[in-house]
Amino acid sequence: MRSIRRQLLFWLLALVLLGVGIAGWLIYRQALAEANELFDYQLEQIAAALPAEPFSQVLGSRDTGDEGIVLQIWNRNGVLMYYSRPRAPLAPRAELGFSTEHTDRGDWRVYGAIVGDNVVQLAQPVSVRNRLAANVALRTLWPLIVLLPLLGLAVWVVVGRGLRPLRRVTSALDARHPEALDPLPDQRLPLEVQPLVRALNALLERLATALDIQKAFVADAAHELRTPLAAVQIQSQLVARAKDDAARSEALADLQAGVTRATRLAEQLLALARSEPDGHTATNAIDLRALLQDCVVAYAPLAQNRGVDLGIDASEPATVTGDADALRVMFNNLVDNATKYTPQGGRVDVSLHIDEGHPVVRIADSGPGIEPAERGRVFDRFYRAGAGANRARTDVAGTGLGLAIVRRIATQHHAAVRLDESLAGGLLVEVRF
Repeated sequence: MRSIRRQLLFWLLALVLLGVGIAGWLIYRQALAEANELFDYQLEQIAAALPAEPFSQVLGSRDTGDEGIVLQIWNRNGVLMYYSRPRAPLAPRAELGFSTEHTDRGDWRVYGAIVGDNVVQLAQPVSVRNRLAANVALRTLWPLIVLLPLLGLAVWVVVGRGLRPLRRVTSALDARHPEALDPLPDQRLPLEVQPLVRALNALLERLATALDIQKAFVADAAHELRTPLAAVQIQSQLVARAKDDAARSEALADLQAGVTRATRLAEQLLALARSEPDGHTATNAIDLRALLQDCVVAYAPLAQNRGVDLGIDASEPATVTGDADALRVMFNNLVDNATKYTPQGGRVDVSLHIDEGHPVVRIADSGPGIEPAERGRVFDRFYRAGAGANRARTDVAGTGLGLAIVRRIATQHHAAVRLDESLAGGLLVEVRF
């Protein structure tokens, strides 16, 4: 596991070391340039001082010091008259002015000048100048090098203090009860930590909303399942108490119908749970016309058994992006509702149009329809529109979840569902993508 404090300590110290290295190199170059100027001036001064004294006294009293300076003197005939260090690997001739000689024992800085009737050559190893420049750079930088451990400790402490708000937020989260979803306080926090706390608060808010939805869903589902399960229990008792085959057959038929209703309710609850907004929605290109045709073909035999004329009135090519299985569930619910609530001899028309570039699916039936006052509530879970005179004739037992599933899936696919009255006097459901 990576530590922010260790990473910051490593990179900050690495940058400091890099800075010290660059500064040392620059100081070394500057010191070397100054040393070259100083030693070149020294060579000039030594050469200029030679004619002021007799030649023998110069050779006897001149001390070139510890700088490793080598002195050679020639007369005008080119005869070497003096060589202070015969073993020095210098060229056996003199060049006037400053030059640098490269030998197998290192580089030499050489200065040649005419002094009286003689030619004087002064030479000094370049290593002496390099060593002096390195010492100057080291003496300049050694306090920073000594302070590096203290600097690392200071960085460790300062970074720790800077990360203290994160530890406070972590401690606040660790100390919370699992059901405590109230927002974290974001006052007195650094600007870098506030976006994290706000994101956490937004997540907590979404979690609270999701938990409330789940609690309401579980409570409603338990309440709705209680009735069909109780009916199944009573019907099973009636089967056990039946005294003849006729009574037993009637009780078994009622029991089978009760089991069917309970199964249908469970399937609808499962479909609604899968269509929750927190679920994953696929993003595939779907041929909407082919999907509608499949739904109508699947329900055609059921509609024929109910005496309802189900068909596609008009269809245009259209493509939407989403989850084909979820859309199939949505249209199956709409077609199923339309065929169930349409009396025998009625009709259900399905159409697909393109309106201003948007696919629009309309499912119109000739059933009892829904009163305008109730069209907004029928999308709520487990709500069923009141039974009117026309509605009672359909004799349909529903779960109150079909349109809730339709609205949830439509919302996932950025579609709007609208209820209106059809031309045949029944219900018109319009899904606009």
